[in-house]
Order: sequence, then C-alpha cells, then structure tokens
Amino acid sequence: MERIYLDHAATTPMHPKVIEKMLEVMNATFGNPSSIHSYGREARHYLDLARAALAKSIGAKESEIIFTGGGTEADNMALFGVAESYQNNGKHIITTQVEHHAVLHACKRLEKMGFEVTYLPVDEIGRISVADLEAALRDDTILVSIMYGNNEVGTLQPISEIGELLKNHQAIFHTDAVQAYGVEDINVNECLIDLLSVSAHKINGPKGTGFLFARSSVKISPRLFGGDQERKRRAGTENVASIAGFHEAVLIASDERSAKRERFKGFKEVLLKTLRALDAEFDINGSLEYSLPHVLNLSFPGTSVEAMLVNLDLAGIAVSSGSACTAGSIEPSHVLVAMFGKQSERLVNSIRFSFGFNITTEEVIKAAEEIANVVSRLKK
Repeated sequence: MERIYLDHAATTPMHPKVIEKMLEVMNATFGNPSSIHSYGREARHYLDLARAALAKSIGAKESEIIFTGGGTEADNMALFGVAESYQNNGKHIITTQVEHHAVLHACKRLEKMGFEVTYLPVDEIGRISVADLEAALRDDTILVSIMYGNNEVGTLQPISEIGELLKNHQAIFHTDAVQAYGVEDINVNECLIDLLSVSAHKINGPKGTGFLFARSSVKISPRLFGGDQERKRRAGTENVASIAGFHEAVLIASDERSAKRERFKGFKEVLLKTLRALDAEFDINGSLEYSLPHVLNLSFPGTSVEAMLVNLDLAGIAVSSGSACTAGSIEPSHVLVAMFGKQSERLVNSIRFSFGFNITTEEVIKAAEEIANVVSRLKK
C-alpha cells in the first residue's frame, strides 16, 4: 500500500544530504570540540561553521546562538533563564493561550515559583490582539513570549508589531519559532526579537538538536551546570554530528525557502479544491491569509477525530489531530478551545495536514480523495 506522509509539522524526514553530512562527521570526526588538540579543533570547526550559518539565517551575531537539545530546551532556557535573571525587575510574564506546551507548561511551573502569568486570548483565526497585549503590559512585566506561527492551525502572530510595542519597555521578547523557521523569512533585528527558539527536526534535520538565539544584551541564567561550553550558557559536550546535519538542513532550507513556500501554498489550494470538487464538507480552522504555508487545519462536521485518524491511517494517509506532543491525549486541543470555546464541535472533528519535503501534487490529490471517501463513509 502506498503511504502518504502529511504530518510534517510533527516531524520531517531527514534530507539525504543531511544524512550524508552526519555520516561523514561520525566516520571521521570524533574529537571533543572543547579539546585544544587537532582532533578537538576539527570538531570545533563544524560547530563554528554551523553557528555562523544559523546566525546568518536570522540576522544575528554568531555569539548569540546557543546550541540546545531541541525546541523544548530552547523554550525552557528562554523562560526560566529570563525569569531567574530579571526577577528583581518584576515577576509578571505575558504569553498566549495557544502556545506550544513547552512554553505553557514552563509558565505553569513559573506560577508555582511565584511568578504571575497573563495568558492572552486569541480570535477565531488564532491571532492575539496587539491592543490586548498593550493593555496587559505592566511596569513589572519582564517577559513576553508569543509564538511566531502556531503548530496546530498555522496562524502567524503579528510579531513585528509586538516587537515595536515592546521597544521602549523593559520586557524581554521571546518567540517560539520552531514551526516557522525555515519557511518564513525571519530577521530578529527587523522584528526586535530578543530570544528565539528553533528545532532542527522541523526542517529535515536530525531530532535532538536546536538552538536558542539570545540577544547579546539579554542575561540568561543557565539551566545546565558543568563545563564552560556555549560561552558558559549551556554546559555539556556539543552534539557535533547532529549540529553539522542541522547546518546542512539550514543551508538547504535557505536556498529553497521561496520555492518551498509557493509549493506548499499550492498544495493547500489543491487539497481544498479537490475536497470541494468531491463535495466533502469542511471548515478551515485558522486563516489562509495569516498562516504558515505548510500547515492546514480542517474541521469535518459530522465526523470524529479518532475515527478519521484511524481510517486515514488504514488508507495510508498519515495526518494528525494537532500537536504531536499531545497525541493519544483525550483532552481537546487547547488551541481550538482558545479559538472556538469549550462547546465547539470543531474540538472533536478537526485534522491537521502539514506538507514538506518529497510531497507531490499527485499525492495531495490522492490524499484528498481518500479524505473525501472517509468523510462520506463516517457521516453515513
């Protein structure tokens, strides 16, 4: 049976060039990058090259890139690192109701530690109001953490406007860009971003590596203690092979970004057009205008998400009900709850489709036909 993978927002397959680069490094370069001899210098060279490329990709300085074990660690490092460093300036934090759990659960932990957190609501397409943010800002607000693009519905937040609003405020501006990096054009200086989280496995790189951009003027208390790696900000021997693979993935993503965006937008149009042609009833969760190009979340009235996922999997179509980090949970999506309320039927019938590397238009059409068949069968 032919299988079609439409869950790239959960994770992406590694690009062949990434695998090739990682094998090259694992075969030939085993030195500890902190060692001063030739073996260590060879390993350090890979880190230096990667750091330079990652910094360039977002308009940052090389010294502002901190390698992490992925997006969750980057988010936690940003939130707890700022909270500890700036708590003498205040204990108020602002985030949104639709953040990834790496941010939301960190905020819940910070509340238990004596910090006060404001969770901004969103409208029906999943965007916050900048006016709401302005109203929530206080003299003791030390951190604002608002994701760049939502991982479940794809909605883009008004990042530039938020950066402008915070320009003359003491609050540090963090954005979780895990889902947006590699498909959106991101410049931390133009958007006035202070902290930004990224994960390699969302852009056809390896799992278990990522980075936190931390502006040089921002103080970050470390979460890990040990050696002096990453300028004493993140102890532990760096994962050289994975970072080299991450570097390769970033180079590929940078070269192909514009073409990739247009291709993904085309896949959205094809999927929606085919479903409409087959009389499959659906509603779009989110916005086609303010949206990541590769994420599409649809509600199918009269169906259930559990039955949809099982039937589509049996048909060889891999999709998701939302965040992979809550897969198997009986709780409704917190993102959809924030958008539509706790009583909405969309909480129990919504599916996320996400596009990526190696997907073809023919596969999208085939998937849409299978989706229409499943929807028709379930509604009967």
